[in-house]
Amino acid sequence: MRDKSLGSKLLILLAGVLWGCMGLFVRPLNNRGLSSWDIVFLRAFLTTIFMAVFLLVKDKKLFRIKLRDIWCFLGTGLLSIVFFNLCYFKEITITSLSVAAILLYTAPAFVMIISAFCFKEKLTKRKLGALLISFLGLAFVTGVIGGSETITAKALFIGLGAGLGYALYSIFGRYALERGYESSTISFYTFLFACFGTVLFADPGKVLEVSSGSPKMIILSVSFVLISTVIPYLVYTIGLKSVENGQAAIIASIEPVVATINGILWFSEKMSWSVLVGIVLVLAGIVLSNTSNVNGEKTHGS
Repeated sequence: MRDKSLGSKLLILLAGVLWGCMGLFVRPLNNRGLSSWDIVFLRAFLTTIFMAVFLLVKDKKLFRIKLRDIWCFLGTGLLSIVFFNLCYFKEITITSLSVAAILLYTAPAFVMIISAFCFKEKLTKRKLGALLISFLGLAFVTGVIGGSETITAKALFIGLGAGLGYALYSIFGRYALERGYESSTISFYTFLFACFGTVLFADPGKVLEVSSGSPKMIILSVSFVLISTVIPYLVYTIGLKSVENGQAAIIASIEPVVATINGILWFSEKMSWSVLVGIVLVLAGIVLSNTSNVNGEKTHGS
């Protein structure tokens, strides 16, 4: 079981790395005139199409869900994806990628607290220590500590909303997994409902015009969906089968590190000593969270 758990953790880490690349796609789409709602709709619509094709090829039976379980997918699709994406994409347009990232990663705290009540996951000292170290690292990475970054009240409010929404995917996704659904089924219905939840607020005509306006934009849109949505959500959900929600959230905290590095490399955002200190602390928090099975603290599924 240890090998299975390690594989699951690596999948969650991969998901975090790919999510950290999201800003590379969101900003160009926003610069082309797409609003936050438009981008969320584009992401949900194309993901639904890709996942539908995947299920048709793999096994049509994976489309089946029970009516009494539909609330799980409404939770992942509307309460998590729509709300989280709207807040996060808006945050990216009003502040730096780094500030958006650290506010997003209040999510592990939300996950740990909610999971303690919903799934009886223990709030161990090791978990809380890993969370604290990781969050401190994020503060350094983003420049909130040791830098010149500032956070407005509006950015704080929207960022915390993104963190809560992001956390809810792990919660509702866990419920769906415990009811026997495959990660591909969960991903399909998550984004199907997310698509329904955004279409009324987006401009589908404009989304189609921008995303298919040139070969470059087609490649950008498809890459956006595959790299920052389809693949990471599939592997993250698979990873949840053998890793506790709280631990998974800490492992995925590699995302803002990647987002910050991308901001430095591609958007001329500042590089400083605090970034290096922060990266070390984030990685230390991830390592600490993955030694939680020592001294009798067992991880989920191990």
